[in-house]
Amino acid sequence: MTAAYPDRHDGPAPDVDVAVVGAGLAGVGLGARLRRAGRTGFTVLERADDVGGTWRDNVYPGVACDIPSALYSYSFLPQPAWSRVFAPGAEIHRYVRDVVRSEGLAPHLRLGTDLMGARWDDDAGAWRLTTSRGPLTARVLATAVGRLSEPRVPEIPGLGTFPGQVFHSARWDREVPAGLRVAVVGTGASAVQLVPEVARRAASVVVLQRTPPWVLPRGDRAYAPGETPPDRAALAAEAERLFDARIAGTRAEAELQQRARAHLRAQVPDPALRALLTPDYAVGCKRALFSDDWYPALQQPHVTLEPGAPLAVEGSTLVAASGARYEVDVIVLATGFETTRPPFAHLVTGREGRTLAEHWVEGMTSHASTVVHGFPNLFVLDGPNAGLGHHSALEVIEAQIGYVLGALDHLDATGEPLEVSAAAEDAYTREVDRRAAGTVWLRGGCRSWYVDERSNRLTLLWPGRAREFGERFGTFDPAPFAAVAHRQAGHRMDRLGITPGQACG
Repeated sequence: MTAAYPDRHDGPAPDVDVAVVGAGLAGVGLGARLRRAGRTGFTVLERADDVGGTWRDNVYPGVACDIPSALYSYSFLPQPAWSRVFAPGAEIHRYVRDVVRSEGLAPHLRLGTDLMGARWDDDAGAWRLTTSRGPLTARVLATAVGRLSEPRVPEIPGLGTFPGQVFHSARWDREVPAGLRVAVVGTGASAVQLVPEVARRAASVVVLQRTPPWVLPRGDRAYAPGETPPDRAALAAEAERLFDARIAGTRAEAELQQRARAHLRAQVPDPALRALLTPDYAVGCKRALFSDDWYPALQQPHVTLEPGAPLAVEGSTLVAASGARYEVDVIVLATGFETTRPPFAHLVTGREGRTLAEHWVEGMTSHASTVVHGFPNLFVLDGPNAGLGHHSALEVIEAQIGYVLGALDHLDATGEPLEVSAAAEDAYTREVDRRAAGTVWLRGGCRSWYVDERSNRLTLLWPGRAREFGERFGTFDPAPFAAVAHRQAGHRMDRLGITPGQACG
């Protein structure tokens, strides 16, 4: 059932100045800033029936923010009333919905609208979109689909014939009754949050661990009534200092590793179990996790840690790589997402008929983590090298939004499509590779979803501090862009009857 927004537009989208794909934190944030800049000619396409992105999709028990809540709202629209140090997922989802209402974004929403294809039209200097609700033309296309939107489902022989329930953690079945035998595949961020909660309701739990994570103390608590939330600037400065620990071989890295080991020793007295839970790679190489109840949950008598991946499913029996067999009623796949090869890239076709997926065949590349050569007037939010391994993702997202707004002003002034040069993209890629080479993400001795599996390049994270990213790429610089040669001179958006201030809906 589609979410209730009184002013939401249900009909087919008209031609617009800006088409935004995705209504998570990036897409909603861009929409809010467009409205505040007086730009009403935009639409936000969302395939689901509500906004919220990953916070709409992930409803598993225990889902919550893994950075302090005070850093997890837009700087231009802070949330002063988080209930906990680490906000529950439902609270974050409610915040995104509240932003839609308070910023007047409902008339721009096209919920239940799936992007089926987007092709650059050189003659018109515009993007031609095919959606589940019909065609749409836009001068500018901004993708904001996120990196945690497409669940990764492992190929396990026999999984399709399992007689019980099977679902990914991001597609949680809220109707699962208590008292069942549950298998959880994976020990990443979602598993660390959900296993302690599942263990409270299940008859038994087996956790299949391919690689143990590094876990740090969380220190979560509820805020007292009337308690003043932490200072955002102070928290941001503290988060920035954590970047030092992401440089391999530094004292900060060693200190963080000691802290993680101390947490493990304090919570797991059994040396045999502690050995199974000790990673053989540097802390931060994979996503560092925060929990005070993960280790205690694994030591409950009805919870079993299986140190290996699932090998097969035979009827209701889950067979582990060790040969161990477990009779289960439910299999939860906490196996992550398609990150380095985003499925939406197959839908976007730039100049000369080349898709974004083809451009990224050796791994995602860009300039300023936002624009891609061969794809005029395309802005990719939360895409190549746009994540942070030490800070809030919103720090980069907000910088990218500022970049897009500046680009729109430049487009209005010149009337010419914007395409970043190949040289600029190559130079940025070389810079990212050079800076990534000294980080734990490449030198830490692990395989992670931050690193492209074909090229072994760091393609998900920005290998620097958030402040530097904002200072360099929070405003638009036209210098790296080359003029787009049109096959037919004189074609402009005014030929299509679209103007930057055009109302949408």
